[in-house]
Amino acid sequence: MAKATMYFPPDFKWGAATAAHQVEGNNTNNDWWAWEQTPGHISRDQKSGLAADWWGDGFERDLDFAAQMGHTAHRLSIEWARIEPQEGVWDTAAIDRYRYMLSAMRRRGIEPMVTLHHFSNPLWVAERDAWETTAIVPWFERYVSKAVDSLKDLCDLWVTINEPNVYAVAGYVPDQAETVDHDAPSALFPPGKNSLNLAFTVVANMLRGHAAAYRGIHQLQPTARVGVAQNMRVFDPARPDNVLDRFCAFNRDRLFNHTLLNALLTGRYDRPFGVPQWIRGLKGALDFIGLNYYTRELVKFDRSRPTTIMFGRSVLDPNTPMSDGNYGELYPLGLFRMLKRLERTGKPIFITENGLPDADDDQRPAFLLTHLREVWRAINQNIPIMGYYHWSLVDNFEWAEAWNLRFGLIKLNVETQERRLRRSGELYGEICRRGVIDDGLVYEYAPALLDTLFPG
Repeated sequence: MAKATMYFPPDFKWGAATAAHQVEGNNTNNDWWAWEQTPGHISRDQKSGLAADWWGDGFERDLDFAAQMGHTAHRLSIEWARIEPQEGVWDTAAIDRYRYMLSAMRRRGIEPMVTLHHFSNPLWVAERDAWETTAIVPWFERYVSKAVDSLKDLCDLWVTINEPNVYAVAGYVPDQAETVDHDAPSALFPPGKNSLNLAFTVVANMLRGHAAAYRGIHQLQPTARVGVAQNMRVFDPARPDNVLDRFCAFNRDRLFNHTLLNALLTGRYDRPFGVPQWIRGLKGALDFIGLNYYTRELVKFDRSRPTTIMFGRSVLDPNTPMSDGNYGELYPLGLFRMLKRLERTGKPIFITENGLPDADDDQRPAFLLTHLREVWRAINQNIPIMGYYHWSLVDNFEWAEAWNLRFGLIKLNVETQERRLRRSGELYGEICRRGVIDDGLVYEYAPALLDTLFPG
């Protein structure tokens, strides 16, 4: 074992991420709250309820932990349904609450990154088919303009839409649910439809919404930095020497990763099985790219799946470590592979989500160290990575998996709202405060990794 230190840039942003519906609580006016009320939609029929009580005092308590860990950044989302509860009606109290949240971050030396759409829609939007129709584009642009104009003195870093590919797959292609979550109910997200054609339409409209939002934000705030958070997953053939497995893995990658990214860069949406579309204002509407990376999938040819998954199915390798609930393989090299891929875009990169469900916290310390090593390696190859936001700051309502998957650096007792910083949070705090990973830190928190991280 060699004694060594991995240094990160002094201006590198260290933080964590959350999403409004998952932490705020009592978010009763959106489609996710309505979705939860129907038995069978959510694992064990659990509810978000009070969530992490961020609409109450839970927010301040978790921010205190973030400051204690030395976080200099935090990615949060704001809830469209709170700001515009009815079409054209603005809730000034909700806007003031978000101003208070951003101010509280600033007071603690934490720079906010605000996501404007993170999976949930106001009920009045959902009742009009939401992203299935182009009518949503001016609605979304109007909401974004109102939100940004109200918050621009406190934030200049914006994510317009979180994971358009996941939103479309999980809400409209339940047969392909394994691409997002291995063990969740079959209809993962509202509206729970089964139409590959609608999924492609939804992505196209989200791209239109992003382009309109990008233009509107820069009109209000010329110095703003605006991007999209894209979930990217490594798809490898289960049998690398099998041409059919390679074909299936290639198609998964093209559909899930490449098509959306290419559209954001070129303005051309090469809709699979359809006519390519040039989306007005999309080309160049990207100041940075947000990468959400969790895992990889091994893809195997399966002749029984000719349509929605193009003859491919995901398989698990019994010899590789998995996170809780078979959520995904622990594959840190995949983060480096995705960063190298994004380098070609020429855009600054923020790692806007990276984490794992680990209720007993026995995997997260090693996860952090091995994945941050890949970030360090990419930085040393001059890939412009500006910051890392761990998912998540606190245990939260994990969509269709509800409270069964625990992603937080902070452990939350949902019943009592008591919090405790996990040991992985203590480790991450050491890294954030010092800006380094060295052999001493690895020896203290994950000694089994010493020869892996510092071979010598």
